[in-house]
Amino acid sequence: MNTSLEQTLLSAIRNIPDYPKPGVMFRDITTLLGNARAFRRSIDELVHPYAGSKIDKIAGIEARGFILGGAIAHQMSAGFVPIRKKGKLPHDTVRIAYSLEYGLDEMEMHKDAIAPGEKVILVDDLIATGGTAEAAVKLLRQMGADIVAACFVIDLPDLGGRRKLEALGVDVRTLIAFEGD
Repeated sequence: MNTSLEQTLLSAIRNIPDYPKPGVMFRDITTLLGNARAFRRSIDELVHPYAGSKIDKIAGIEARGFILGGAIAHQMSAGFVPIRKKGKLPHDTVRIAYSLEYGLDEMEMHKDAIAPGEKVILVDDLIATGGTAEAAVKLLRQMGADIVAACFVIDLPDLGGRRKLEALGVDVRTLIAFEGD
């Protein structure tokens, strides 16, 4: 990894111990978003491998994936598709249930958001256990999307999310990893 990129990101991400529960180190990117240089650098680095490629849509997972995904969509001249929690979208939706540590949740997107065969990049701030991202991949594929990649600023490799997505045949791009989380 480019050392200056790593230094920029490390200095821009706030670490909050014991949130949302004891023993968890929360990686907060709101400080990165508020740092113009770090935010721009993150977007540029996430876009770079796909520059010049025909990408139809960027799908962002609620909520920080909306911020990153919107910026990436703008940079790539692609449309943006929000993937939201159940009940948040106003039109006809498709939905998928997925497991969380404490139970089940559901996410959805508009039925008309993706046309079959469209090239899509999935975006969120962080990949941890991969449950949400895995469900988003399955939802996008259910709609006929050709998933080019899944992009995240942060990877927590010890939690195995990246491996789950790669097992589904998805190329995963991350900018920084925090081991042991």
